[in-house]
Amino acid sequence: MGAQQSKKNVSSKTSSGTTNITITTTVPSTRQRIAQNYLLVWADANIDLTNKDCQNTLTQLRTVVNDVIMFNQSDACIQFLDQTNDEQAFVITSGSLGQHLVHEIHGMSTLDAIYIFCDKVSYHKQWIKNWKKIKGVHNDIKDICDALKGDIKQVNQDSIPISFVTTTEAVSSENLNQLEPNYMYTQIFKDILLEMEHDHEQAIKILAVHCCQFYSDNMTELNIIDEFKRDYRREQAIW
Repeated sequence: MGAQQSKKNVSSKTSSGTTNITITTTVPSTRQRIAQNYLLVWADANIDLTNKDCQNTLTQLRTVVNDVIMFNQSDACIQFLDQTNDEQAFVITSGSLGQHLVHEIHGMSTLDAIYIFCDKVSYHKQWIKNWKKIKGVHNDIKDICDALKGDIKQVNQDSIPISFVTTTEAVSSENLNQLEPNYMYTQIFKDILLEMEHDHEQAIKILAVHCCQFYSDNMTELNIIDEFKRDYRREQAIW
């Protein structure tokens, strides 16, 4: 996925000031995305981030997934999804673009779900019946966000490796060798974290700085980080 990319930078006014947002018209580099089990693509020929409705749509999507990869050309979107190997993809597309896009991407193994975002709900409900990965037609982005949350939660749960070892077999090196490697690495990583010595307050500051840099233009996440810095108490942590 090292293809060069053509981008259109749009300077848009928001309540927090001026934010530079990029619309991708060719395949973006994987180095731009944080490692995760899924990715979110928004494909619509009419994306215009100087438009308040588009700004609002993006803001709401980013409350679910911080990195929203946007395309206003179907060919670039298809190429990007075709080269995606490790993540499950969720695609939001307009009805008009979707009628072409669905034919090209529906069979991709990494495609998890498609959501049609369009005002012509009744019309598009007719042709989507034969495409099982299309989860519905919506004219309200809040409905799509709600559906996304549930589907992403399922993907995350499905990606967790589970291995079973009986108590009588637990000490057997042969059985340990048969465990899922990711499970074993997780246990080792957990033990390392528990044994590490660190300055509690300094650790919070370092984590907060890193998160603020990553979510620099996402006010929803920045507010959560501020709350974490202000209110976190180790005694109240879940684990």
